Amino acid sequence: MFTPHDHALPCTQAAATELPCRAGLGLKTGHFREVLGSLPDIGFFEVHAENYMVDGGPFHHFLGLIREQYALSLHGVGLSIGAEGPLDVPHLQRLKKLIERYQPQSFSEHLAWSSHGPVFLNDLLPLAYDTPTLNRVCAHIDQVQNTLKRPMLLENPATYLAFQRSTIDEPDFIAEVVRRSGCGLLLDVNNVYVSCINHQRDPLAYLAALPLHTVGEIHLAGFAEDSDSLGERLLIDDHGAAIDLAVWDLYRQALELTGPVATLIERDNQVPALEVLLAEAQQADALLTDAGSQP
Repeated sequence: MFTPHDHALPCTQAAATELPCRAGLGLKTGHFREVLGSLPDIGFFEVHAENYMVDGGPFHHFLGLIREQYALSLHGVGLSIGAEGPLDVPHLQRLKKLIERYQPQSFSEHLAWSSHGPVFLNDLLPLAYDTPTLNRVCAHIDQVQNTLKRPMLLENPATYLAFQRSTIDEPDFIAEVVRRSGCGLLLDVNNVYVSCINHQRDPLAYLAALPLHTVGEIHLAGFAEDSDSLGERLLIDDHGAAIDLAVWDLYRQALELTGPVATLIERDNQVPALEVLLAEAQQADALLTDAGSQP
């Protein structure tokens, strides 16, 4: 078992292997050359592991050059941690090879499932929160961490429905997974807001129930808004818009509980110019500075 680090320490006390307590950006292929040409003042870049699970090609060429200049976070979307079946061992071995190649400061995955037998579903699907699921998720995380020889961060999900057979509250489920497996928490503030609005929960109470002392990275993103069959507000975690003011406010309140933590600006759809993303990163940096100055 891996022992989780106390990631709520001030930046000056952070371990050398951790991400800088600054804002980072998701690295997009359309920004490769601009990043290398301008070397923007940014804390780190994050990439999706599955986009780099090949031996060569232009993606690796550019990522190798950018990795020489910046800290790196590797974010997985295909391990299917919550699946009922066993983990895909060849996929896990490809992930291990990628981590050995780039030595990222952070690796994270989702509390979700996306595969059933040989079928892979291009989505992150919710879990039933009960004891069998808890045991399965912990066993899968143990397998991942033992294979990679390093702790991982587990991201809280954005959900749109809940299982009637769930017997454990979601934050309590996450806390127990973290306790038993020794993994850390990737706190996605947008996911907290989206899920709490969709399920009519209090976002601050949800936050307070999480193991915030194990947070190793924070994600911020935009959402789309719709309505459900009853006309109730329905938020979709689509990463296709600017960060909402309500999410910025919840982020500020989260930092009051965690202290400064490396924070990613996520934008995967309708990706704007690099300067637009850098402006959001600067906004996060300002809040991180404020959080670090608090007694």
